[in-house]
Amino acid sequence: MEAIADELLQLGEALIARCQLETALPSARLLGERSRTLGQLKLFADYLTDGAWVNAIIDEALPQREPLPRTDIRQMQIALGPVGIFGASNFPLAFSVAGGDTVSALAAGCPVIVKAHPAHPGTSELVGLAIVKAARKTGMPDGVFSLVQGTSHQVGLAIVQHPRIKAIGFTGSFQGGKALFDEANRRHEPIPVYAEMGSTNPVFILPNAMKQHKAQIAEGLKNSVTLGVGQFCTNPGLTIVLDDVETAQFMTLAQTQFQDAPAGIMLTASIQQRYESGIEQLLAQNYTQTMAKGKTTTANNQGIAHLLMTQAAQFLQHPDLEKKFSDLPRC
Repeated sequence: MEAIADELLQLGEALIARCQLETALPSARLLGERSRTLGQLKLFADYLTDGAWVNAIIDEALPQREPLPRTDIRQMQIALGPVGIFGASNFPLAFSVAGGDTVSALAAGCPVIVKAHPAHPGTSELVGLAIVKAARKTGMPDGVFSLVQGTSHQVGLAIVQHPRIKAIGFTGSFQGGKALFDEANRRHEPIPVYAEMGSTNPVFILPNAMKQHKAQIAEGLKNSVTLGVGQFCTNPGLTIVLDDVETAQFMTLAQTQFQDAPAGIMLTASIQQRYESGIEQLLAQNYTQTMAKGKTTTANNQGIAHLLMTQAAQFLQHPDLEKKFSDLPRC
């Protein structure tokens, strides 16, 4: 763990520059994410040094016990076996090749096979080579870590289907995680899938809060929705409010906030295209309307904030509306 952290730090500006090139994330964000990655490695290193994690239980034999003697009984945590890891597009360091899933699996003594995210193959290779270098320096067995590149879904499915894989770690969209979960359960020997999947969280604004804090809530909602160009795993994209005078005033404030929201570069062209397509599908229904739209730009892969509105009765009567909304890209 400590050697991996050292090797990642030795990559210096080359890692940050490559990651910025592939994701368009600002350097300050990536530096913070690298620190988080190093912190995870050192945290597990300290945890391993302590040794209590094995939960060892030793009940020594009692041959003289009456009416029957007791044999020696011992128990401890042992490694599950090779683990397949799928990293996220929106956290190319902390939830990727050397992210929390990889580090926890290695710390438990499990060999790791990482499927590099196609959104940042160069970053993944730099980190993967650093892990291999650290493994060789510290005398780890060959094959303790492997990195697999590929854009086809079949590459990931092959990892899940391989009989020697004993668990899967995944961070990403609900659709992707559910597909891996289903495949893992179709195996002759089903295996656990530890998945952190994206979601759109409903937010309820209660009457008193609306009356007293509508301006702050409008600003906070816009900031939270547009954080990371809306590409965080959880997103307060669905807001439920009463249809009253206070809400009408709130909507005016929210419209101003969203109209001032700058566009931002999304992680990949495919994510941006799916986002735009999703917005078009929502607006194609006559029970959804645009209340505000963020600032536009001619640059490539730009995500533009949208504030849409529908009535609760329409939302409940049209399950396709909920599905279209939920399918908007997050992770």
